[in-house]
Amino acid sequence: MRRSSDLPTFDDWTRTLILAASDGLCWPLALAFTAAVEEWPLTSSRVLLIAVVGMLGQVLVGFATGLYRRRFQPFSFEEIGVAGLTVGLAGVIALVADRFAAGEPFGHRCVWATATAGSLVLTLRYVRRLRARVVRNRRARPRTPVVVLGAGEGGMRAVRAMLSSPVSGYRPVALLDDDPAKRSLRIMGVRVLGRFDELPRVAHHMHAQAAVLAIPSADAELLSRLHLLAQRAGLQTLVLPPVQQLVGSGSTAELRTYNDEDVLRRRMVSIDMAAVHALIAGRRVLVTGAGGSIGSELSAQISRFEPQSLALLDHDDSLLHAVHSSVAGFPDVFPVLADIRDEARVNEVFATYQPEVVFHAAALKHVPALEAAPAEGWKTNVLGTRNVLAAAEANGVEQFVNISTDKAADPLSVLGRTKRIAEQMTAAVAQRTGRRYVSVRFGNVIGSRGSVMETFQAQIEAGGPVTVTDPEVTRFFMAVREAVRLTLQAATMGSAGEVLVLDMGAPVRIADIARQLIEQSGKRVEIRFIGLRPGEKLHEVLLSNGEEATRPHHPLIDHVHVPAIWPDLPADYEASVLHSLAAAESVGYAAPHTSG
Repeated sequence: MRRSSDLPTFDDWTRTLILAASDGLCWPLALAFTAAVEEWPLTSSRVLLIAVVGMLGQVLVGFATGLYRRRFQPFSFEEIGVAGLTVGLAGVIALVADRFAAGEPFGHRCVWATATAGSLVLTLRYVRRLRARVVRNRRARPRTPVVVLGAGEGGMRAVRAMLSSPVSGYRPVALLDDDPAKRSLRIMGVRVLGRFDELPRVAHHMHAQAAVLAIPSADAELLSRLHLLAQRAGLQTLVLPPVQQLVGSGSTAELRTYNDEDVLRRRMVSIDMAAVHALIAGRRVLVTGAGGSIGSELSAQISRFEPQSLALLDHDDSLLHAVHSSVAGFPDVFPVLADIRDEARVNEVFATYQPEVVFHAAALKHVPALEAAPAEGWKTNVLGTRNVLAAAEANGVEQFVNISTDKAADPLSVLGRTKRIAEQMTAAVAQRTGRRYVSVRFGNVIGSRGSVMETFQAQIEAGGPVTVTDPEVTRFFMAVREAVRLTLQAATMGSAGEVLVLDMGAPVRIADIARQLIEQSGKRVEIRFIGLRPGEKLHEVLLSNGEEATRPHHPLIDHVHVPAIWPDLPADYEASVLHSLAAAESVGYAAPHTSG
């Protein structure tokens, strides 16, 4: 059913009738031209007949083919094709009318007239398109001038969006592309003026203020090079997202500022949106650690899937206030101030909100801090997780997703060991209940609070040095949105007790990230290598020795099993803490005294 806002208005019909009338008048003009060439008297009744029949045929056939019913974009390939078909059919009708009226064989004069009328109809459309472009360019004059890097499909999409949208804040003034075949190309009047390396010259000549990286298939290396060129030219860098993320219609809303996630530039994990919606819609959901990097993104994405209620749990009142404010527009969102270490408070929360689905993102995550205070890591990552799992089991939570880390694979650090135990406890509850309690294991979240990117940026701003542990150290990275998408998918596809691990591609050298950020800053900053810290590996792994991975559902997600344990807290607590302290002291790491 069409909405009233979709129906043509009076002004729309007026413009359509004017267009149909102007196309119809092409026939008398075409007949006048044909008569002059053929020395055919204009007063001939046959000229008048063909003119009238051609006019009527043009309008009637045009309405029948949809040419005058607003079905096609002006001067598009489709409109040109239908316009040609309409003129041709009108010509056939005129030929038939002339044959029956005159009683003579078809004359070549009608063919002349049809061809001329077709040329005039298409010329009218070209003039209208040219006029619209002039109006569009005049309207875009006050907008921010930008140079578009890439003259392929992405560049065409970007230029069209900027010039067509009445709310666009950008005006394309030039295109650049390294493909020699595109050297003389124009897109909606915007010319290709050179190669990518000529950006500083072109930007200065065209008074551009920003560069749009309109290459959706570009890898991280190319994006980084173009971003550096834009920075050297004093331009803001805008990015057209990877092709997997582009929306259907093309909009300047797709453009965004170049950010840390662009160093990844790989295909995002695709998820079954229908399955995730079926999991969350109309159900009571709880997110622990809701104020953190993962938790806040989880909360934002979950709120869009129409849960019956969403409880946001965090022990930091400032972070809790911030995440609640970000999703406050959705009904039945409840901020819950609580510490997962407090068993009684956790039980109270579960009894009050009765969640059906739980995403457990609360954790202590920084390796050096936990190596200095291993008991704190144990209290939150093990005891706290045990409290949450026990409350979930007691209150009949149907699905539970524990957020883990790649450091839980062959764990060396306090963080890795405690998160490994959290995975095993999740598997133990799944084994006891048969419910879908799973863990999701992934690497570093790029751009998160306290991440290496944030640390490097702060060190660069302070003038350096940028500290890197080892020239060869590597880590796996993923965008926070990607991590959350995997987490949501895990809740729908993981079997009870499984750990789901994302294929994160090749690991990234930390020293390369440091050099890239320094180069982009334009500053001369020293990189200082300080050596691996306690608990740190040279290279992380995603799977422990002996873990066998399968991919039964998704081409980028491994399924593994971990041994189930449910620790005897007093004995295991003391043993773990003493072991961690001994490990820290053995390498000379100052650790505080821990009692109990």
